[in-house]
Amino acid sequence: MEAIVLAAGYSSRADAFKMTLPVGQRSVLEQTISKFEGLCSKVIVVAGFKAELIEEEIVKICYKNAFSFQIKFVYNENFHQGMFTSIQKGCNEVKTSAFFITPGDCPLVKKETVQLIAEHKGNVVIPSFQYKGGHPIKLSNQVKQNILKTDSESNLRAVLNSFEKEYLNVNDPGVLMDIDTQDDYQKAIQYYDSKTD
Repeated sequence: MEAIVLAAGYSSRADAFKMTLPVGQRSVLEQTISKFEGLCSKVIVVAGFKAELIEEEIVKICYKNAFSFQIKFVYNENFHQGMFTSIQKGCNEVKTSAFFITPGDCPLVKKETVQLIAEHKGNVVIPSFQYKGGHPIKLSNQVKQNILKTDSESNLRAVLNSFEKEYLNVNDPGVLMDIDTQDDYQKAIQYYDSKTD
């Protein structure tokens, strides 16, 4: 398996560059990437806005950790056109028959949840907590082909609508917790601290 981590956005609502904010001993991006340890051979990080900061962060992450996977930095020069262009850029790099995709600002998912998603069969596997879909999602090669031939002005939801979705109910609020605002960040820190006490 491989994973695509989307880290190309503007962080416009967070009042800070959220990928490098600390959560515990690791940055948001490092926490997100670390969940694929033991499950993936490659993690593809797609950057756009402030790509040089993401690149520096990846160098730090590789220096600190002996992850079993390769981290591949990919620059999406069309990031300003929206997230779907970053998804397409990442899909171009995927070589495995199934892969994960997650925004880079979802650092609180449990590793066990990612393991469960990896084991679950289906073209589109989505973790859900209290019946709300979250991240990371697992997609098949067939979905990847559709993503790559879809107009770049479309979106992932439109592509996934033509596939049957497998929802996997998990006891993990982390699948719904992303960091879009300072308020989200404070909640993420509180949640992380409550889990590590």
